[in-house]
Amino acid sequence: MGENGATFWPPDPDDRGSATAGRPLTVADVLALPVLATGQPQVVTGVTRLDRPVRWVHITELTDPASFLKGGELVLTTGMPLPEDPAGVRRYVDELTDVGAAALVIELVRRYHRPPDALVQACRARGLPLVTLAKDVNFLEVTQVVHTLLLGHQTDAMRRTQRIHEAFTGLTLRGAGPEDVVRAAAEMSGRTVVLENLVHQALICEASGSTVEEALADWEQRSRAVPSRDRTEVCGPEGWLVAPVEYQGDRWGRVTMLPDTSGGPAAFAPEDVTVLERTAMALTIARLIHTTTWERAAHRNALRDLAEQRHHSPEDARARVAALGLPTEGGFVAVLVDLRRGDDSAEPESVLAQELRAAGVPALVGALAPGRLGVLLTLRQSQPWRPTVERLSRSARGLDPDAVVSIGAEVSDLYDAARSFREAERVAESALPGLALPDGRSFHELSDIGLRRLLYALREDIRVQDYAERQLGRLIDHDTRHGTDLLTTLRHYLDAAGNKTTAARRGGLSRETVYQRLRAIERILHCDLESGEQRTELHVALAALDVLRAPH
Repeated sequence: MGENGATFWPPDPDDRGSATAGRPLTVADVLALPVLATGQPQVVTGVTRLDRPVRWVHITELTDPASFLKGGELVLTTGMPLPEDPAGVRRYVDELTDVGAAALVIELVRRYHRPPDALVQACRARGLPLVTLAKDVNFLEVTQVVHTLLLGHQTDAMRRTQRIHEAFTGLTLRGAGPEDVVRAAAEMSGRTVVLENLVHQALICEASGSTVEEALADWEQRSRAVPSRDRTEVCGPEGWLVAPVEYQGDRWGRVTMLPDTSGGPAAFAPEDVTVLERTAMALTIARLIHTTTWERAAHRNALRDLAEQRHHSPEDARARVAALGLPTEGGFVAVLVDLRRGDDSAEPESVLAQELRAAGVPALVGALAPGRLGVLLTLRQSQPWRPTVERLSRSARGLDPDAVVSIGAEVSDLYDAARSFREAERVAESALPGLALPDGRSFHELSDIGLRRLLYALREDIRVQDYAERQLGRLIDHDTRHGTDLLTTLRHYLDAAGNKTTAARRGGLSRETVYQRLRAIERILHCDLESGEQRTELHVALAALDVLRAPH
């Protein structure tokens, strides 16, 4: 009936209990109840506004029912009191709309058999849902059913609110960090929750019903369009629910709950407001008891997610980093800083981050493991990264003279940062203590990994240990039993690429003595030292033995 007409049919009886669980009863919910559905309700106007919450049901046959309403009522009438003149009808609808009535339901049985045109026009003009009933309905039974549901909803809401308070109290008593608090808020509400600082950088995002990319796309621009309030309320062009996070007048940021974009209820329920308010309180306490700043923790978490490639997609990774105010295009280089002194305080992170800020290089800095810091440098197109890494290395050695700085290869896509970190880790694993770096360089890179560094990286592999023992074990045992030093003679010979004269000079021995020792070595190891392949095998075994004996 009418251009917005829609007919409602009763739901499956088994579904009625859960249809409105966790949210207010709406006009659509009431129209779908069997007690009202028997009247064949049809929506004439306001079909897009049936998500309005129903606070009460009011039966009236008065010409001025608005004087008895407080807002949120579903008004039931037989149509008998409607004024005859269009002006009176408009006044009747205006009064209902101004007081905040949820909808007007008129029975087309006694006075009318079709809704008056003046009523339809007035309701459409004011956006008031107008619903007609083609058959007689027991209005008293409707009020009993709906009021029972509403009272049940109030009881359920009180229980849910109590559970929310208990959950956040538990988080606070456990000393939960901000990530745990925001995650709990998203799980309780089923909505995306974001913590941002005062410059509109999204520090923590727990997406629910959407991807991180959808939640954080153009975050700063969207966030700046949402005014800051002194209390929790819905505001901004997208209808965000926002609560300030502050302590004794000092505001640190705000926590935001985003509307559902996955087809769920768009409006926020009272429980959502409770969740966000408790989230803001828990975040305030977390900030007071945890020494790590939100920004530092956010950078650390973003870095770990990139290094371990924990993002759902490249788009999510870029959105997450962009929301922190960092570039997502250009070149990226992973750097690992291993502090031998094992300083696990926040000072090394802060020092390196400050050094990069002073150099004007955007970067993520954070602890990846005890004693290990990770840095992801963001470089402009064709910007050389070596000067920046050298500067970073000097700062690291200022913290610890024995610090080891390792880098991975430059990558052009942010999502490939994990590959650069894996390469940097391989470089760090092969950083043989005491092995000199090339002149003019204070960091290790992939090209440094030669035989000795490769074997050092594999030193804990039992196959390397077994190989060294099989090749040289008998010779070492002979030296131990007889007090000889054949292993050193073998080393001089192999280092001289098989030149006996050079080997004799390096060992301070005569050529004849070297010949005798080499024959003894061949006998003990059952090898031929004139064979290039066997010399290579022994040379590798000696290198493995050296790294296995090196201090770790």
